Amino acid sequence: MPMTVVRPEEVGLSSQRLARIETHLASRYVQPGKIAGALTLVARQGKIAYVEPLGMMDLERKKPMREDTIFRIFSMTKPITSVALMTLYEQGYFQLNDPVHKFIPEWRNLAVYQGGNHPLFITQPVERPMTVRDLMTHMSGLTYSFMERTNVDAAYRKLDIGVVGGKSSLKDMIQALAGLPLEFSPGTRWNYSVSTDVLGYLVEVFSGRPFDEYLRTHIFEPLHMEDTGFWVPPEKRDRFAASYSRNPDKSLKLEDDPRDGLFTRRPSFLSGGGGLVSTAADYYRFCQMLLNGGELDGERILGPRTIELMTMNHLPGGRDLTDLTVSAYSQTASEGFGFGLGFSIHLGADRSQVIGSEGEYSWGGAASTAFWIDPREDLIVIFLTQFMPDGTFNFRGQLKTIIYPAIVD
Repeated sequence: MPMTVVRPEEVGLSSQRLARIETHLASRYVQPGKIAGALTLVARQGKIAYVEPLGMMDLERKKPMREDTIFRIFSMTKPITSVALMTLYEQGYFQLNDPVHKFIPEWRNLAVYQGGNHPLFITQPVERPMTVRDLMTHMSGLTYSFMERTNVDAAYRKLDIGVVGGKSSLKDMIQALAGLPLEFSPGTRWNYSVSTDVLGYLVEVFSGRPFDEYLRTHIFEPLHMEDTGFWVPPEKRDRFAASYSRNPDKSLKLEDDPRDGLFTRRPSFLSGGGGLVSTAADYYRFCQMLLNGGELDGERILGPRTIELMTMNHLPGGRDLTDLTVSAYSQTASEGFGFGLGFSIHLGADRSQVIGSEGEYSWGGAASTAFWIDPREDLIVIFLTQFMPDGTFNFRGQLKTIIYPAIVD
């Protein structure tokens, strides 16, 4: 179904200034062949004011980008998983400060890395047990295999822990992690990690239902997110974009084929950290639900106070990510951004030195997708492309410098 789009001026935006989005992306990225194509959506005051497909969704088959193109959203899955877990929080299944081993007994004796290599590690006890809040804020001490920074994440690579498209299950991941040390004692540092995949497992523990089924019945169906899921079935594959990376000469290289690639079959590993595909229309409905305080079109997913809790900075002492992160991962490189329960949180222009509003929350994905929600401006922006790795181009920062000056009322 086509998206309904209003004139930007109806919601206090300048059509002329928003047109700079297409000019910028076409001249700097699509025409020079840096990316195949992109789709940008801007909404304000509950209405879509700009949606522009640009370039190609599949260069090999010469298929133009469409409004209903299906994208790999990778880590933009994380906010959805966090919302799913908080629907169970609202039913009293857990408290944020509950120790994780209360629900995952295998993790009762987790310890912190001191030395050695897999499987012979030297460890020391944690300063305190890992909590559910630690998982939601990436302060758990877990890591990702792709970090390639320590002997711990090397063990993740050896055991294929948290790999989207991997052959293990969520339960397999939990059992493997029980035998590995943490990078640091929970609550002391910040590290991007499989924490949100663990949240997906907790959704199964609390609900007694498979993770994908819970997402479908409690989020996707109520919000009419018809094209969001863990794989693309054959009847929708003509709308599935190809994913690209770079050859050594910087030309585009096909990374994942939409005909027979990673997301064209049901996965064994239901990754709450990066396993979903979606469309601009579907993800907009999810974002508008959040901006509305947890409700959309009469369907309430969360209460307003829960949304407030999720979108406040939960880092200790009100600090930002650069104070606490142990890595230089691209999404955590900017000063003035804290972290909530599933989102980065803009702490204000005086701290970040970048345009935007205090309280804005956002995240992105490995194929250079990004979104942000600005409650102060009643604004949602979603940017979708399929280029890896993310962080090669600062799409979010560049779009912000174009879109915020387009707000005229």
